[in-house]
Amino acid sequence: MGNRKVCVVTGSSSGIGAATVRLYAGHGWDVVVNYSRDIAPAEAIADECRALGVDALVVKADVSSDADCRRLASEVESRFGRADVLVNNAGTTKFVALKDLDGLEADDFQRIYSVNVIGPYQMSRALVPLLKRNPVTGIVNVSSIAGLMGTGSSIAYMASKGALNAMTVGLARALGPDIRVNAIAPGLVETPWLKNGLGAERYAQTVQSYKARAALDAVMSPEDVADAAWWLGAGAAKTTGEVLLLDAGLRLTRG
Repeated sequence: MGNRKVCVVTGSSSGIGAATVRLYAGHGWDVVVNYSRDIAPAEAIADECRALGVDALVVKADVSSDADCRRLASEVESRFGRADVLVNNAGTTKFVALKDLDGLEADDFQRIYSVNVIGPYQMSRALVPLLKRNPVTGIVNVSSIAGLMGTGSSIAYMASKGALNAMTVGLARALGPDIRVNAIAPGLVETPWLKNGLGAERYAQTVQSYKARAALDAVMSPEDVADAAWWLGAGAAKTTGEVLLLDAGLRLTRG
């Protein structure tokens, strides 16, 4: 066990999560890389972080399982003896057109909520004892503009992110002053996950449409979201209960 700070990122074998662990590692933090299926990408990200001179722990865990969350926390304690930032990034969805109400069943809502809402709650609860051991610790929930604007991959996904935003504020009240809790609500983020979900043609159209409406004529990259996760986690010492909109000015809607 060393004196370096520790960042735990769920769902961090690719995309936003991978960009986040890379950034924290680049700043000299030890990191925890979490995955739920394939270990190879997680180990590859961990190796990148180790090459920067920090320690990286790889843990398989399904955040929808409370037992997995508690086991992950136990492994973090055994390896590092501390945790300073938790980034709840793991998420899931079902791609269903907004008007296709028959495309979603109760099971879809329950599965999506189990990862996108219950997962961050369980993971936060499991790590609170470790986070409380150090000053200026934080939890960052990766939400989505979908929870604010009613757009996105499906109504179930939008609803889950709206619930995550509300839970962020509630946890900020519950855990202050010891632990800060904030969320990031990105707009369209260029990831293979989104491209695979939408299909190449629809993805290209969606990106083009987003840029045409956004004031900055841009979409987000995983690194953009990681930057926000760094500021809210490692900095922002007096910020809690906030949902940071990261949308390249989509809300301004160019005329």
